[in-house]
Amino acid sequence: MGTNDQTRSLPRGLRLVAVAGAAALTLTAGLATPLDPAPQQARAADDGKVLTVAVAQSVDSLSPFLAVRLLSTSIHRLMYEYLTNYDPKDNHAIPGLATKWESSPDKLTWTYTIRSNSKWSDGKQATAEDAAWTFNKMMTDDGAATANGSYVGNFKKVTAPSPTELVIELKKPQATMTSLDVPIVPKHVWEKVSDFSEFNNDKSFPVVGNGPFTLTGYKADSYVRLKANKGFWRGAPKFDEVVFRYYKDQDAAVSALRKGEVSFVAGSPSLTPAQAASLEGADNIQVNDAPGRRFYALATNPGAKAKNGKKFGDGHPSLLDQRVRNALFMAVDREAIIEKVFQGHAVEGEGYIPPRFSQYYWKPSADQKLTYDPAEAARLLDQAGYKKNGDGKRVGKDGKPISYRVLCHATDPNDKAVGKYLQEWWGELGIGVQLNCLDNVTDPWLAGKYDLAFDGWSVNPDPDFVMSIHTCGALPATPEDTGATDNFICDKKYDELYARQLAEYDPAKRADIVQQMESRLYDLGYMNVMAYPNAVEAYRTDQIKSITTMPAKAGNIYGQDGYWSWWSAVPADSGGSSDNASSTGVVVGAVAAVVLLAGLGGFAVMRRRATAEDRE
Repeated sequence: MGTNDQTRSLPRGLRLVAVAGAAALTLTAGLATPLDPAPQQARAADDGKVLTVAVAQSVDSLSPFLAVRLLSTSIHRLMYEYLTNYDPKDNHAIPGLATKWESSPDKLTWTYTIRSNSKWSDGKQATAEDAAWTFNKMMTDDGAATANGSYVGNFKKVTAPSPTELVIELKKPQATMTSLDVPIVPKHVWEKVSDFSEFNNDKSFPVVGNGPFTLTGYKADSYVRLKANKGFWRGAPKFDEVVFRYYKDQDAAVSALRKGEVSFVAGSPSLTPAQAASLEGADNIQVNDAPGRRFYALATNPGAKAKNGKKFGDGHPSLLDQRVRNALFMAVDREAIIEKVFQGHAVEGEGYIPPRFSQYYWKPSADQKLTYDPAEAARLLDQAGYKKNGDGKRVGKDGKPISYRVLCHATDPNDKAVGKYLQEWWGELGIGVQLNCLDNVTDPWLAGKYDLAFDGWSVNPDPDFVMSIHTCGALPATPEDTGATDNFICDKKYDELYARQLAEYDPAKRADIVQQMESRLYDLGYMNVMAYPNAVEAYRTDQIKSITTMPAKAGNIYGQDGYWSWWSAVPADSGGSSDNASSTGVVVGAVAAVVLLAGLGGFAVMRRRATAEDRE
């Protein structure tokens, strides 16, 4: 799904499910746990090698048509092939299910050659018909378009003239045709689904796929288990199984890594500075601290509404005034957040796309930037008519003191830490802050029942998806429906820029338009990007000998734009190097040093987000 990671709003009635796994088989064979009562020796056939990943995020859906969270989309990258993939070294498009592609001179017809050596895990051949069916279903069924509908909105017709030829006809040129982040599913399995908005793909195992791993088991709030696909066309993974184990308590996950009960831990999605520091120098543990592909932000409720014009939710009316939004963000000390909350494991936020993707990275001009200035913030609030009463409290048009509800992830210590600073900073302005820290922020978010919310997305190499979630077209059709919107932003000028970038094939010109879009988002003031956190994660070197980072130099392991990390991972006792990595040019190795983003050159950008429990 395209976050990469990334990513969309979830269906209102969609069951929130969690993810997890088991401890490494060699260290905990035969043990049962409260999270997984099944004896662990049953995990892998013939007592194979198991790579266990501790995660702090639950699965939203195992259906690739619905999933948007980083964990879920990462699992789908292991289960299904996409038409194209991203090279782990520099993010350029490389073959996936398609071996090559070409466009007509007018860029309105794209022809993909589908490989003949990819099979579904039930033995049937993967063909162009599967790809055509996947796209056509998304074009004709709103439920199937929930996660990635933006990719097919401009499609006119999709056909499969032969098993190895896929033809996509467009209404107008579309620059994302080599970065369609859509998992291709087997037609013969999915055509039996009656309601794509409700089907979660979590009842029958193994799940038929054609990726490097096959989904063989799942239990909500416990684990997701995947078995290596020995017939994968790019080469079989070295680990026999990958198991994702869910930990609601992030400190418990770190403790499990120390004990050797898990092989890898990434946090939610990163380790806290204290957790990382506690692991530095520990025996058989390697800490990877690298520039991340995420942004960390505060999103303001702009007045939730649907495409039919109906408004819903209960966002505070004062936030509809841009002066108020600007005042709030001018009272946020980003430097303090980087220093005191992230303790240097991040860089100060500005534009919507992280500096890791330099082509699209944008910074406000000196006269445009909302610098930390509490005095100016107070002046703007006075100017907007929200003045202090005798008790020093700002009052709204209704005469009542202003207090904002801020949605907060209960499992994210950063949200809570920043929230306390907001209470202090905005309190000095005379504004109250009520932190609403929940295990499930999805429901109030989709219902528009919040004033502000902690937000964040993982950005893919192509920025289209992360920009699409702020278009008017991403709004839900009605208040009862679910759209692809991030937080209900709808702006005509922004939409015009979005349409221009989508149709622009010249890389430099397109990048310029994307930066104009970021500038427009900044000026609207509904999104305040506070930081670009590093990817801070750790793994056991006595269980994992080597693993691919993306990018190869100073990159992340968890939540990649591809399946490179888990596909390439080599067991510590394998006694040899990875044939997979050497045969495809993947650079395998762990990056342990703290890498500062300042001065890092040439890198490209997204995918999903953190509002509803961290969208990809």
